[in-house]
Amino acid sequence: MKVWYQYGTEHSANLVMIGHFEDVTEAPRVKEIIDQLTNQVAQDQSNGTLTIGSPTDRYSTEMLDLLGRLNLSIGPQEVEQFAYDVSVKVEGNNVVLTTEELDISAFLKVMFLKGARIEVYSAHDFPESAHGRGR
Repeated sequence: MKVWYQYGTEHSANLVMIGHFEDVTEAPRVKEIIDQLTNQVAQDQSNGTLTIGSPTDRYSTEMLDLLGRLNLSIGPQEVEQFAYDVSVKVEGNNVVLTTEELDISAFLKVMFLKGARIEVYSAHDFPESAHGRGR
């Protein structure tokens, strides 16, 4: 969950991001990567090396090791996005992410760097899209 430290007039994004992969085996792998990053962020929060809402220019040692093993380039200021309230599921060769957040660059990078063609839209404006099917 994201803790707000400022006042804003923005409404919820109702954002949908779909990573379309050529190979059906890649979507579950990308979901697992997102799960690993989410778990590491939770551990970093728990041990005090990451405070949500206080951007940092450093990774925890464990996060740096994980990013190296996964061959990903995500900025230290972006990793807290994996603590936000998002839903990530696999549908065939697609990874479907839904969230109320607008800060999604870390998820975009994971999908892009793992070979996805990416579609991003507001379900407020395109409710008939049914997560990309039927377009």
